[in-house]
Amino acid sequence: MMTQPFDYSGRTVFVAGGTSGINLGVAQAFARAGASVAVLSRTPDKVRSAVDELGEIGVTALGFAADVRDYDAVSAALTTAQQELGELDVLVSGAAGNFPAAAQSMSARAFAAVVDIDLKGTFNVLRAAYDHLRKPGASVINISAPQSSIPMDLQAHACAAKAGVDMLTRVCALEWGPSGVRVNAVAPGPIEGTEGMARLAPTPAMEHIVTDSVPLNRYGTAQEIADCCLWLASPQASYVTGAVIPVDGGWSLGGASQVFTAMRNLFNATP
Repeated sequence: MMTQPFDYSGRTVFVAGGTSGINLGVAQAFARAGASVAVLSRTPDKVRSAVDELGEIGVTALGFAADVRDYDAVSAALTTAQQELGELDVLVSGAAGNFPAAAQSMSARAFAAVVDIDLKGTFNVLRAAYDHLRKPGASVINISAPQSSIPMDLQAHACAAKAGVDMLTRVCALEWGPSGVRVNAVAPGPIEGTEGMARLAPTPAMEHIVTDSVPLNRYGTAQEIADCCLWLASPQASYVTGAVIPVDGGWSLGGASQVFTAMRNLFNATP
């Protein structure tokens, strides 16, 4: 069993989108490090399941069923979390939506849905959390994506939204630094067992295309993303703010765009 190198005992962590995939892995990692953890997502069943899993680790866990697009609901959840768990030390904002679609055939509504969840949702979470963050020493971590800096076929919506998340990360780091709040982002590459990869690489053939495009020739794990988040929120990273850190096996060095080009060609070949 892996030795936990970080100690978050007595600290409170709030993970938006923290009921599945990468974000649940991050919530679990903070719980294993001793933190009290609150999670938020839209689906009540997923919220209950995540809280049960976190409780089994042996920490205090809370869950909130709310949509990050609803600022008032997010704000209310954060207020309740602070009342029940104490001042917020770490905020992870990871709610996201994605699907492959060409810009010329994507509806305005579909484009707006991804931008609203990824970008506006991130702003809502950060803005609502600011007054609850412990100062100094608080840490905010946004979950970004390689699409934030690499143009990719079939990803106009995600590229636009995640580029906005990265710039929001940097601006908030600039503005909130004087109050002691650090703001960073992690950009995961292809991560095994996630809903995103199930949508983007739904067949064994596409899975091979993806892994072949990663210099390390494999999917990453949620634990590897969580390890970066644990470090970013720790005193060891106390002078790191405004950074967008790729945790992608080198995927953003060139392979990422190749995958979506192959996917586009696959779509175009489909009768």
